[in-house]
Amino acid sequence: MSLRHALLGLLADRPASGYDLIHRFKESLANVWPATQSQIYTELTKLADAGKITVSDEGPRGRKEYTITPDGRADLHHWLTEVAPKPITRNETLLRVFFLDALTPAEAITYLTTLETRSATALAELGTLESAVDWTANPFSTNGHIALEWGKRFYRMNQEWAEWAKQQVT
Repeated sequence: MSLRHALLGLLADRPASGYDLIHRFKESLANVWPATQSQIYTELTKLADAGKITVSDEGPRGRKEYTITPDGRADLHHWLTEVAPKPITRNETLLRVFFLDALTPAEAITYLTTLETRSATALAELGTLESAVDWTANPFSTNGHIALEWGKRFYRMNQEWAEWAKQQVT
């Protein structure tokens, strides 16, 4: 996934200003694709220059509202249907597991306990988010709930795996 396609996807849902997009990013996509304010504004400029989005309204203090163009929708559609996601090939957490024997058993248990705790914390945070959002408000919300469920399952699996791994080390 690229920032370009994340922004096109958000604008396909509805027009928005850069400020609005930053907040929508923080509320939804930041868990799967973080981006800074400067990255978002830089990419909006590139998308506008490429004709993928257009400024549909200008307000006070230079506020611009962006709307996706037909070319932008075609780009998003192409990416969604014809570009295969890149597989995740690097995992620093698991790389370290290969070398746990370089630690004392107590240090290895501490490492795995930290992973277990982080996963439990992330799982709890997603549970809090799940209860705070109306997931039926629109298709974007429904799809966000599907992504949230993946996150819950991922963190639950990591938590269970770390608990199991601690038993293997002792």
